[in-house]
Amino acid sequence: MTLSDPSAAPQPLAVLHLDADLVAMAKPPGLLVHPSALDAHEERTALRLLEQQRGERLFPLHRLDKATSGVLLFARTAQAARHWGAAFESGAVAKRYLALVRGWPPESGEIDHPLARDPELPSAGQPRLAAATRFRRLACFDWPFRVDGRHPTSRYALVEAAPLTGRRHQIRRHFKHLSHPRVGDTTHGKGAHNRAVAAWLGEQRLWLHAASVELPGGLRIEAACGKEWSLLTADIPAFAR
Repeated sequence: MTLSDPSAAPQPLAVLHLDADLVAMAKPPGLLVHPSALDAHEERTALRLLEQQRGERLFPLHRLDKATSGVLLFARTAQAARHWGAAFESGAVAKRYLALVRGWPPESGEIDHPLARDPELPSAGQPRLAAATRFRRLACFDWPFRVDGRHPTSRYALVEAAPLTGRRHQIRRHFKHLSHPRVGDTTHGKGAHNRAVAAWLGEQRLWLHAASVELPGGLRIEAACGKEWSLLTADIPAFAR
């Protein structure tokens, strides 16, 4: 059953960390963080479900796209929300993502490319804000299917990305700018590749996972990848567990 299936029995959300100020959960793909203008009628959100599960009011500290999985943090008090929210806003929180991208990007690098504030609106006339993302390539794949009609195989790569700024959809937009769009991204990716990879791996999703968050003071919270990621990480020692 999927998250949108109204007949599905509610499953407890996995709590990764709990202290006096914070609670962190492992967000599954397909779950909104909180109500938004784009999904105004969606009542099943990470915020609401975790509040019901915990029996307390919570305050979102950052966002993950609906299709993205991984570490998601909430503050447990308004005071904690102000303190840790400022840390996120200032860029003092280190975030690490895993993603599958089209093609083979360089082994490592930094994408320094300003972005319009709202990717849902035409960029013309919008101020472009400084944005930077560091990345390193973890694995390369050359899979035996044809997508573009020119090559008998198709290349993809698993990358680790660390956004140094917090622009909306930053990682997805930056890798599109690098000409290595995210696989499974219906907005910034390539439909033919999304469909081909979904058929090859037997899994249709946005291949983007918030693997860890590290707060000032050294608190590091990690979320294990879903089992579908083992299709990509089986030969990488750090993930072979």
